[in-house]
Formats: sequence, C-alpha cells, structure tokens
Amino acid sequence: MAQPAKAQAGWTVADAQADMRHAYLGGAAGVFASALAWLAAGLVALDGAPSRAVLTLLVGGMMIHPVSMLLAKAMGRPGVHARGNPLGTLALEGTVWMVLGIALAYGISLWRSELFFPAMLLVIGGRYLTFASVYGMRVYWLCGATLAGAGLLLGANLASMAAGAFAGSAIETAFAVAFYLMQRRA
Repeated sequence: MAQPAKAQAGWTVADAQADMRHAYLGGAAGVFASALAWLAAGLVALDGAPSRAVLTLLVGGMMIHPVSMLLAKAMGRPGVHARGNPLGTLALEGTVWMVLGIALAYGISLWRSELFFPAMLLVIGGRYLTFASVYGMRVYWLCGATLAGAGLLLGANLASMAAGAFAGSAIETAFAVAFYLMQRRA
C-alpha cells in the first residue's frame, strides 16, 4: 500500500491521519511493543522485587518506539511518518505529557510500590486517548478507557504488582491485535 497523498497546499487532517495509520499500522506495532514491556515487567514482578519490576517497565518503555519502528517495517510499513506531517508534533507533545506522568507514577512507587502499575495504566491510558486524533481511530478512546479503568480497579484493590503489569500486557495485546486487523482490512 502506497503512502497517502498529501494535499498540495498543506496537510488535511484526514491526510495526516492516513499517513500515521499507514506508517505505524494504526499504532498496532507500538501497542504490541508496549505490551511486551508490560509482560517483561510482570515476569520480573513475579520474582517479588518491586524496584526491578518498576525499572523493567521504565527501560522497556524507552524501547517501545525503536521496537515499534522495527515491527512496523517487518510488517511492510515504513515505521516513520512523512516529513511535515503535523500530527507528528501532537504525538511528540503527548509523549512529553506521558513522561511527566511517568515521573509522578515513579514518585508514587517510592511511597507504595503496588500503586506503580495502576498509576502507569492511568498514564498510558491517558496517552492513548490522544491517539484517537493522531490515527483518526476512535477505538483508541476505548483502549485508553480500558487501561485507565483497569488502573483504577487494581489500585483501589491494592492488587499485586504482577497483576497490574500482566493486566497492562493483556489489554494492550488485545488492542494491538484489533488495531492490526483493522489496518489489514482497510
């Protein structure tokens, strides 16, 4: 599939969203890379070392973008949006906000380690809400709400760290598959 054409005078919202969906397979590659980071953190959390589980998600999170680019390329997509796509700026701004939320989640973990993963589910859920605009896919609202809802439930019940990490992985895996199938049908 060729990249969508850009309007001569500039980008339309629809053109920019189509370019983002094409480049990143509707976000499926990134969501799956994130699911892998959550899975790794869950496996480390089973060992009972809270600080290592936190560190695993943080380091895994730093690897999401490069891994997602490789996955997108492996699935026949460029893994990078077209130069000048104005939605690239929105994605970057969302990343900055997410990093600030991660700092807050880390601070919470120093107080109560079992609240780190619920807090991260809220942060990541909030980030995915902006992807509805980046990709032009309203299903990201459902994805973000599902992650945030899981974070609230797990936090309210002081669930184990492993439960929080595995919940993040399971939810993101399910949505990554859905996004992939949606893009393959499009």
